[in-house]
Amino acid sequence: MTSEPIDPKRQAILDGATRMFLAHGYRNASMEKIAQAAPVSKATLYNHFDSKNALFAAVIAERCASLLQTMSQVTVKSDSVESNLTKIASAAVELIFSEEALAIYRLVVAESPDFPELGQLFYQSGPQTVLIQLEDYFRQLNAEDSFNIADPVFAADAFFSMLKGDLHLRCLLTETLRPCADQKNHLVAQVIAFYMRGILHAKV
Repeated sequence: MTSEPIDPKRQAILDGATRMFLAHGYRNASMEKIAQAAPVSKATLYNHFDSKNALFAAVIAERCASLLQTMSQVTVKSDSVESNLTKIASAAVELIFSEEALAIYRLVVAESPDFPELGQLFYQSGPQTVLIQLEDYFRQLNAEDSFNIADPVFAADAFFSMLKGDLHLRCLLTETLRPCADQKNHLVAQVIAFYMRGILHAKV
């Protein structure tokens, strides 16, 4: 799978928007301020994104791009199930415990009461897409008749919930608790071992 060429203007807008959203919040990050931060003209900004909602959704999608690319390469024939899930888990852990992802999560939770559409945008632009892709992978495994996954929706939700666990909540509350590389690798290994025994059931 080859990635599309990066549009420098679009990337500059996304980088500027991310800085503005995290520094000033969604409410106070105007399109004018974002254009100045990029820096691009307002006309260029609106040529790429017709609203602040669309721009915020693109910021979330960019954060999830690496994980989604990993998942797009996972098929029933690409590798063993355990190896595929390890790849997905590693990419997911890198994302959810990154400094920017944690900051965006705090922002969405803080501002959703005043901007209900913000939470919906966040969910649809990242978590929902990731869940659906994993659900589809589990359905493929069932169709191949090698696994008997009774509820692919629950199985996908449980997978990502186990990767977050209590550690994600503590990281949201205390920035200094972000795990190091060894801790993330240990978390992935523990989750995959438990998950393969407790959630997925291979047909004999």
